[in-house]
Amino acid sequence: MSKIENRTKVITGVNTRLSYFHGWEPVSINGGAEKYSVSVLIPKDDTETINAINAAVDAAIDEGIAKFGGKKPNKAAIKLPLRDGDVERDDEAYKGHYFINANSKTAPQIVDKSVKPIMDRSEVYSGCYGRVSLNFYAFNSNGNKGVACGLGNIQKIKDGEPLGGKTSAADDFSTLADDDFLA
Repeated sequence: MSKIENRTKVITGVNTRLSYFHGWEPVSINGGAEKYSVSVLIPKDDTETINAINAAVDAAIDEGIAKFGGKKPNKAAIKLPLRDGDVERDDEAYKGHYFINANSKTAPQIVDKSVKPIMDRSEVYSGCYGRVSLNFYAFNSNGNKGVACGLGNIQKIKDGEPLGGKTSAADDFSTLADDDFLA
């Protein structure tokens, strides 16, 4: 049986960086439903991934025409998932990158380079690099129309400088002798 090509699915390149990573536990953003989510940073020079995303967004628009009232919308008039980090974020990590916020109600599978499940949660964090499977789909709710991005699975490729100012316990605390607790 041949695999049916999913025109709305993209696997990002190996230089994709994870930011605002919530892949282990779902979180509620602005009081919404709890979801697993990640902001996917794609270097602007990764034209292969960018072109694949643009093609998938176009496919999602085509597949979602019914949601747009039966006619193809002007892309300038709808919300699109691929955003420019140089324009929309005052954050060094986003410079020279496009970014996509992807989320899912179901947990992503998170694997290593050998596609073995990663069990140690400290292995995958905001700032590490990985490939992410993304699925694009049309939406039309409460007057908002556009293409959103679903989070598929994550493959960690390599470590990176942690984002978000997270410190380690060793950085936060000095060693205390037992009798200090009794003072």
